Amino acid sequence: MSDDYQIDIPPSFFAVYTDARQRLSEPIATVRARYEVCEDLASHLVQHAQVLHHVEVPSEDEILRRIHAGLQSPDAGVSAAEAQWIVRRLAELLGWQCPPLDDPAAE
Repeated sequence: MSDDYQIDIPPSFFAVYTDARQRLSEPIATVRARYEVCEDLASHLVQHAQVLHHVEVPSEDEILRRIHAGLQSPDAGVSAAEAQWIVRRLAELLGWQCPPLDDPAAE
């Protein structure tokens, strides 16, 4: 059976779903679906973060921390580890330095 999946998932996202023994904790189809959701969300948040930066909040760190806090709410639909990955990816897309975020493994 051939694998026709065309999207490359970065190692940083695989790490969200990899256990200490470097095995996926979820089926690959689930990881792929979650990656697409998280990547889309990070891309969608770029414009929101830019507006906040120019209108309300001058600190890039504060904007990223606020978005991270919002993504950690139960209604966000992402896990704590995914929220952290999304904010790091958002910072990368914006060219901003990502501040330290809460460690989801500590929860």
